[in-house]
Amino acid sequence: MKIETLTIDFTDEQKRYLEGFTTGLQISRVGRGLGGGNSGKAHAEPSGPEAAHIKAQDKTISSARKLVDQEKWKREEHPFDAYPRLKQQALDNAPPSPADNFRWRYYGLFYVAPAQDSYMCRLRIPNGIMKHWQFAGLADLIEPLCGPFCNVTTRANLQVREIPPKHAVALIEGIQDLGLCSRGSGADNIRNVTGTPTAGIDPQEILDTREYAREWHYHILNDRSLTGLPRKFNVAFDGAGKIAVLEDTNDIAFSAVEVKDGFGVEPGVWFRLGLGGITGHKDFAKYSDIIVKPADATKVSDAIVRVFIDTGDRTNRLKARMKYVIDGIGMEKFLGLVEEKLGRAFTRVPSEAMARRPAFDRMAHIGVHKQKQEGLNWIGVALPLGKVTCEQMRGLAKIAQDLGDGDIRLTVWQNLLISGRAGRQSRPGDSRDRGNRSCDKDLSTPRRPDCLHRPGGLQIRPCRHQAHGRQHRRMVRPACADRDTDQYPSHRLPPFLRAALYQRYRHDRCAHPGRRYRRQPSMAFIFLRAAASVRMPMSGRKCFTMSRRRTRLSMSSGC
Repeated sequence: MKIETLTIDFTDEQKRYLEGFTTGLQISRVGRGLGGGNSGKAHAEPSGPEAAHIKAQDKTISSARKLVDQEKWKREEHPFDAYPRLKQQALDNAPPSPADNFRWRYYGLFYVAPAQDSYMCRLRIPNGIMKHWQFAGLADLIEPLCGPFCNVTTRANLQVREIPPKHAVALIEGIQDLGLCSRGSGADNIRNVTGTPTAGIDPQEILDTREYAREWHYHILNDRSLTGLPRKFNVAFDGAGKIAVLEDTNDIAFSAVEVKDGFGVEPGVWFRLGLGGITGHKDFAKYSDIIVKPADATKVSDAIVRVFIDTGDRTNRLKARMKYVIDGIGMEKFLGLVEEKLGRAFTRVPSEAMARRPAFDRMAHIGVHKQKQEGLNWIGVALPLGKVTCEQMRGLAKIAQDLGDGDIRLTVWQNLLISGRAGRQSRPGDSRDRGNRSCDKDLSTPRRPDCLHRPGGLQIRPCRHQAHGRQHRRMVRPACADRDTDQYPSHRLPPFLRAALYQRYRHDRCAHPGRRYRRQPSMAFIFLRAAASVRMPMSGRKCFTMSRRRTRLSMSSGC
C-alpha cells in the first residue's frame, strides 16, 4: 500500500520547538555517554580551514544555546562552495533565498529587496587607492550591467547598485579582470582595509600605510580560515597624515606614533594599538600602552581575529562584535589570549614615551593641498552623497592620467583625491593679469578672492553691489585661453566640465577672506580650478550668474 507523504510544513514556532527538543535530547545522550548512531560523526575532530569556526559553534551548541540562522547557513554550506548555484541563479535571473542572500555577500553581493529587486556590489580597495585605468574600466564595466554610477563609501571603497540577478556573476568576474576584488566585502568577514588616503604624499605623515594595508588585504584573501567570523570586522591604519582615517571607529586601530629614546625599546616609528571601536554602538577603540612594530601588524591582526573567532557570540547578532567580547571578559584577559596566539608578549611603553602626533586638517580632503613632493599638489573632489556617474568617472580618470600621477585616492569622507598635480606660475606680462596682480606659484597657496584669476580659467567679475573694493562671487566667467597653443582643448573635457557649472562657496554677502564660508565647493568648481591652472579653455564665452535666493543657474552672453 502506498503511503502519501504529508505536504503541510511546520510553522516557525513548531520548528523552533522541535529544534530545541532534538538539541536537548542530543546533549543529554552525549552527557550520559550513550552517543547514538551518529556519535562517531558528532565527535569527529573538525578539520580544514573552517575547523576553528565549527569548534566554536559546537561549543555554543554544547552549552545548550541556539545558533543564529546565519551561523546555521555557514555550517550547512560554506558560501565559497556554493558558487555554481550563484551562476545558475544568474542564468535563470532568479532572486536568492534568504540563506543564499547571506552567502552571496561573501562575494560582495547584497540583494536589497524589497527596496529594489536587484543586487548591490561592494568592492575591496586596500588603502582606498586605485589606478586611473581601473576607475575608467569600472565605469565601462558597470554602465551596461547595472546603474550607471558608483558610490564612495565610508570605508574608502566603491559600491555599485541596481544590478539585476542575471548580471551578478558577469559583474564580479569583470571586477576581477580589472585587478580589483569584491571577495569578502560583506557578511561576517573582514571588511575593506582603510589607510591614510594621502599615504606617500602627505607632508606631515609619520608612516606610509600603503604597504601594511596591502599586506593585510592579501593575507585575508589567501586564508579562508579568516572568513565566516562571528560578525563583521574592521581594521584601519593611520599614518598621521592630514586627512583623518577615523581608525578609532574600527575593531583594530593602528595609529602611527614616534617612540622616543630612553624607554627600553628601539626608538622610531611604531603603531599604537587600539581595540574594540564600533561607533554604531557608541564606542571608540580603547588604546593602552601597547605598541606594535609596523612589520608585525599583520601577525598581530591575525592573532586578534583568531581570538575573536574562538570567543565571539554566535547566538545574538546584536552582541556579536569584538567590543562585546572585550566588555565580557575584560581587556587584560583578552590581550592575554592574543599573546597566547601570538606566542610572545606585547611591547608596552608609558604614554610619555610617545611623541605628540600632528593634528588633522578637517578640510584637507577638499580643495588643493601641497604634497611633500616639491611642486606637486593633491586636489580633493567633493562628491554629493559620495555619488559619481560613469561619465564623471571617465572624466576624473582622464584628468588623473593627464594632469596627475594616475592615482585615484578614496577617503572615508566619501570623496576622492587626485594626486600629483603640478603647480604653475603665470607668465610674466600676461595680458589677462590685470592690475599687475600676479597669480600664486602653485594651486595650494591661499589667495584672496580678487586674486583668483588665471589665464584660461575663472575670473571673478565685480558685482554691481560691491563695496570697499571687495569682489563678490555672484558672477563667474570662464576666460578663454590661447586656443592655438593650448595642450588641452575644450573638446577633450567631459561634458559635465564643459558646462562650467558653479556651486556657491561663499558667505551670504561676499567672499571676503575674513568671513567663514558655509558650503564646500562642488566637484565642478574644483575641476574648474584645476582646469584654470593648466589653461584649459571652457567652450564659449558665457557668463554664469547664480542668484542668491534661487538655485537655478542662468546664463547670459556678451561677457
